Amino acid sequence: MSTISPPLATPKTGHSSLTVLAFAASIGLLYYGRVFLITVVIAVIIAFLLDPIVTAFVKMRLPRAVASFVVCSIALLGLYLLGFGLFTEFSSFVEALPVYSQRMNDMVDNVASQMDQIEKKTYQVLIPKRFQEQPSPTAPDTSRRRKSTKQEPLSPPAIPEFRIHAEPTPLLTYVYGYLKSFYDVVLMASFVPFLVYFMLSWRDHMRRSFLYLFPGTGRQIVGKSWEGVADMVRAYMIGNFVLGVILSVISCSFFFVIKLPYWPLIGMLSGFFSLVPYVGLPMAIIPPIAAGLIVYNQPTIYVMIAVVVAMLHLLALNFLYPKVVGSRVHLNPLVVTVALMFWGTLWGGIGLLLAIPITAGIKAVCDNVSSLQAFGKLLGD
Repeated sequence: MSTISPPLATPKTGHSSLTVLAFAASIGLLYYGRVFLITVVIAVIIAFLLDPIVTAFVKMRLPRAVASFVVCSIALLGLYLLGFGLFTEFSSFVEALPVYSQRMNDMVDNVASQMDQIEKKTYQVLIPKRFQEQPSPTAPDTSRRRKSTKQEPLSPPAIPEFRIHAEPTPLLTYVYGYLKSFYDVVLMASFVPFLVYFMLSWRDHMRRSFLYLFPGTGRQIVGKSWEGVADMVRAYMIGNFVLGVILSVISCSFFFVIKLPYWPLIGMLSGFFSLVPYVGLPMAIIPPIAAGLIVYNQPTIYVMIAVVVAMLHLLALNFLYPKVVGSRVHLNPLVVTVALMFWGTLWGGIGLLLAIPITAGIKAVCDNVSSLQAFGKLLGD
C-alpha cells in the first residue's frame, strides 16, 4: 500500500515567506527604533549639506578635522542667532498676551451680544405680538408666592462646607514629569552635533570602509549610489530652504504693509509652514490670523490675509516648487502621497518632513543599481 507524501515547500514559497518576515521585521524596527533612526537620518542629512563647505576648507590646506569643527561651529552659531531672534520676537508676543486676551474677550462678548440681538429679532418676527405680551399660563403667581414666603419658617443656617485640598505639586516634580516624556528625544537630539562632526571628519575613512563591504564590481555602483543620495539630499534641502526664504520675504513684505504685529516672526513662520506637505496651507494661515486679532476689527482684513497666503501657497506648489525642487527629486505624486502616509504613520510629524528626502534617496539607490532600476522607474515621474 503506497502512502502519499505531503507536498514539499518549493524554494519560491520559502523565499516569499522570508521576504514577508523581513518586511514585517523592518517595519517593526522602523517603528520601535524611530527615535534612534530619526536622529541618525537628521544627522546624515545635515552632514550631506555641510560636506561641500568642509571640502572647500580642506582645499584651503586645513585638516579635515579642523575644517569640520569650524563648519560645525559656524552652523551652531547661525542656529543660535536664529533661535535668539525667534525667542526675542516670541518674548514680545508673550508680553502682549494680556492685551490679546482682553481683545479676545471683547470680541467674544461682541459676538454674543450680536447673537442675542439676532435671536430677539427672530423671536419678534416669528411670534405674534399678542403672544409675546401675554404671560405664560404655566408661570407661577408671584403675589401668592410672596405671601407664602412670609408664612414659611426660617430655614436653619447652612453648615459651612470644608474641603481638604491636596498639597500642590512642587515645581521640580512637575518639570520632571513633563520632561520625562521627552527624555529620549532630548537625549538623542543632543547627539546630533557630535554625529555630524564625526561624519564630516571621518567621511573618507567611512566611505572606504563601507565600499570594502562589497565585491570589486559592486563598489563602483555603491559609490555612485552614495553620491546620488548626497546630491539629491543637498538639492532637496537647499531647494526647500531657498523656496522658504522667497515665501518668507514676500510674506514679511505683505505683513509689513498691512502693519501686522510681529511681522518678521509671522512672515517667516507662514513662509516655511507653506512648504509642509498637505497641511501647509492651514498652518501658514493660522499665525497671521492669530496675530491680526490683536489690532484688526474688520473681518475683511482676515479674508485678505487668508487669500494672499493661499495664493502664495498655490504659487509655491504649482510654479516655484517644480522649478526649484521637483526637477531634482523626480518623484511622482502618487509615490509622494503614499510616502507621506507611510512615514507619517511610523514617525508622526517628523516623518512627514523626512518622507520625501528618504523616498528620493531610495530612488537614487534604485537608479544606480541595475537590478533595482525597475523600482526606480516606478517611483519616478
